[in-house]
Order: sequence, then C-alpha cells, then structure tokens
Amino acid sequence: QVQLVESGGGLVQPGVSLRLSCFAFGTISYVMVWYRHAPGKQRELVATVTVVGITNYAESVKGRFTISRDSAKNTVYLQMNSLRPEDTAIYYCASNLIGGRWSYWGQGTQVTVSS
Repeated sequence: QVQLVESGGGLVQPGVSLRLSCFAFGTISYVMVWYRHAPGKQRELVATVTVVGITNYAESVKGRFTISRDSAKNTVYLQMNSLRPEDTAIYYCASNLIGGRWSYWGQGTQVTVSS
C-alpha cells in the first residue's frame, strides 16, 4: 500500500515559479509521474521520472518544468518555471503502474496562474 501526498500548489502570477512535492508513505515504484487536470480538459501526463533519473515531459512543459526524485526522502518534485495561465490545473502524482493503470494517486494540489 502506498499513500501519496502532494503539496506546493498556490495562486501565482504568470512568469513565476512553483515547486510541487509528492511525498510517499510506502515504497514508491520505478517510475513516478505527475499528471494535471484542468477544467474542461482531459487529464494530461506532464512528466515522468524513473528511479535512475530518466525523465520525459509533455511538449507543453518542455524547457519549463523539471521532474526529479529524492529516493532517500521518498519524494518526487516538479519544478515549474515560467508559469502560464494555461498551466492552471490540479496536479496529481501517481505511482505503481500495474496492468497499464496507475495504482496510487495523491489527492492533488491546485495550481492557479493568473494576473
């Protein structure tokens, strides 16, 4: 059993940065991911990171977001720079891909980018 807890969201102006954290109670998986879900849009896979640090990003965030993990702290981070209004969404971390579905999800953290 794994419990994921996100933090770090907030209301910010365009152009600023935020860092989201996802702390895991339990053993996290080889691959950890961040998703986001904006109102009226489909859930979007934002970034992935493996236990050895291999990363992948959605085209919409490449060059602006950085995913990382600290295995000693059981935590995955999402550094978000140059935020835009279209980044507004609830951000979720997930782990343990089994049968093509992520088994564990956090409760989400709201990110709102607005002037």
